[in-house]
Formats: sequence, structure tokens, C-alpha cells
Amino acid sequence: MTDLPQHTDKKLGLVIDLDTCVGCHACVVACKGWNDQAYGAPLSDSEPYGADPSGAFLNRVHSYEVVPETGPAQHVHFPKSCLHCEDAPCVPVCPTGASYKRAEDGIVLVNEDACIGCGLCAWACPYGAREMDPSAGVMKKCTLCVDRIYNDALPEEDREPACVRTCPANARHFGDLGDPDSAVSQLVAERGGIDLMPEQGTRPVNKYLPPRPRDGWGGDTDVLAPYLEPVAEGPQGFLGWLDRTLGKL
Repeated sequence: MTDLPQHTDKKLGLVIDLDTCVGCHACVVACKGWNDQAYGAPLSDSEPYGADPSGAFLNRVHSYEVVPETGPAQHVHFPKSCLHCEDAPCVPVCPTGASYKRAEDGIVLVNEDACIGCGLCAWACPYGAREMDPSAGVMKKCTLCVDRIYNDALPEEDREPACVRTCPANARHFGDLGDPDSAVSQLVAERGGIDLMPEQGTRPVNKYLPPRPRDGWGGDTDVLAPYLEPVAEGPQGFLGWLDRTLGKL
């Protein structure tokens, strides 16, 4: 078994903005692609084109409809991966020491050569962030793209997790959450970033920015608005220009 480090000054992690995530799954695709094509431990798929496709993913996006006390319902997209907890329960339960937390940056990793696939770490993780690779028979999880962020061969702008680099909505942010002056720490402070399931006592490094409240429907909203006659009497934009031009011939 592996002991957790007493303290890590550097706490690399993600800040995920639930207000701007559009649920496009680009982060999921980028994560899968990087680990399949670049990293040395590809993520397998079982019958990807069959009737019951399954496989290993280090990042997933779940979608929920949330009904606040006031205002209209909101559709919230919720990305989920390993949160690299400070008190990671997956580490001390590992019987071979394959699961460990790095003292230098706080990243939780799995030594796949030492993993026996017992699944104890998956049982211990309250977030369901670990997955058994069905082909390799070992546990896999988000590595924060440790092979990218320290890779001097990559351009500096690419030295961040693949999911962050590819997010088109800029909903994912990467940095040192142990530094109160870092951009991610300031973002958490400004937006009231929260821990996922704080009652578990795991002290996750990754933070979530809650969705901003939406405007109410208001008293003047007509539910039949989509069926009303359009305001414009004639074609607009390019079609309007084309109609006016042809009318002059």
C-alpha cells in the first residue's frame, strides 16, 4: 500500500465552468484520442460498432435537467474525471501500491505495471472516476496528461491537458490550485468555486464553477411566440439583398 504525502505545495488540477460547458463532448474525444494515439497506455474499446459498445474513458460528460426554486429549468452538462483529491481514498486501499499521489504536484496516478486489477480503488472512489480497462485488465484514470504538461518537445501552449486544450467553450481551466495567486485560484474565488461532494472529506483539488442563475420567464412572455407571424415582412440578409438587386433588373 502507498501512503499519501503529508502535504503538497503544488496542487495541479482542473476548474470546470458548468455555466459555459455546452456538452459537446470534445473533451471526451480529445482525451480518448490523446491516450490512444500519443500516450503509452491506450484506452481499449469492446465492440465499438456492435450492439453493446463499451470501453474505457478517463473523462465523461453527464447531462442533467436542474429545476431551481425560482426561474426556468436549466440543462446542465457535468464533466467528470479524477479529481486528484488531497485525501485520495483510492491510494491507501491499493494492495500493491500501484495507486499513488505525487508529492511534487499532487497528481494521482496508477502504475499499471503494478496494478493487479482488483478494483479496490474503484470501490473506494466516491466519484466513480476510475475505470477498468476491459482489454488490459488494469485500472485507469485521468492523469492530467502528465505526459503533455511536462513535455518540453511540445509548444508551450500545448503543455496542458488535452481536454483543456480542445474545449471550444473555454469551460475547462488548468493550473496550480495550491497557489492563491494563480489564474485558476482567482477564478475559483471570483465565481465561488465548489468541491464535488465535500461531505466525503476527500478534499478534491478539481473545482466546479456553479451555473449562473438564469433570467425568469417574465410576465409578458407569450408561450405561443414560436407560432406567431414573423416581424419581418420581407426577406432579410443575403436573400434580402439578392431580392432587391434582382428587382432592379
